[in-house]
Amino acid sequence: LLRRHVTALRPFAARGMFIQTESTPNPKALKFLPDCPVLPPEFGPGVDFRLGQASDLTSPLAKRIMRIDGVMGVFLGLDFISVTKDDGPSWPELKPQVFAEIMEFFSDDLPVVKAADITADTAIQEEDTEIIAMIKELLDTRIRPAVHEDGGDLFFNNFDEDTGIVYLRLAGSCSGCPSSSVTLKNGVERMLMHYIPEVRGVEEIEEDELVMLNKAEVEQLEARLSGNNK
Repeated sequence: LLRRHVTALRPFAARGMFIQTESTPNPKALKFLPDCPVLPPEFGPGVDFRLGQASDLTSPLAKRIMRIDGVMGVFLGLDFISVTKDDGPSWPELKPQVFAEIMEFFSDDLPVVKAADITADTAIQEEDTEIIAMIKELLDTRIRPAVHEDGGDLFFNNFDEDTGIVYLRLAGSCSGCPSSSVTLKNGVERMLMHYIPEVRGVEEIEEDELVMLNKAEVEQLEARLSGNNK
């Protein structure tokens, strides 16, 4: 489905922990693979944390890594950690610091994620239509594993039944990756359209767009509640 960026794994061992790193198609993202599970499965296949967002406080591990100057985001997978940096420091400068934070965290035996209210984006909800349920199943079983190989992820946002467009948010190494548009069109879009005729395209939704949509939904709900109280 997706072209994997294959490189040699670089091991790092200290304090009894063995960590490998693997490059990704995004030069600003690096995949760290410790020799232990990372994200508990009850939190879904992956959780994305971005600098400046309140959600990073729900993960002590992500919070530690993002204390490092130059780190912009942390994606936690079931067995890997994808770290995204800015244009400042190089990976040779950042890697030893990330290694140290990961090893110190796991030696302290702390919970990776504290919040208990994170719901997987592909969890089937009662209100989901048959088409949405099929989209979520394909994303979870056929598409997401391939994207995880490159240290990234994609999250289902919504499906517009009028236009046939599936809206996804990219995360981890996929966010800001130069080849992300190719991944969406040649990989994700092609597979969804092949198995689900109602799907006519796939579009990426940016974080600021997501914030605006959520704000609009809240305003609509408040308007309805105000109308009901009159």
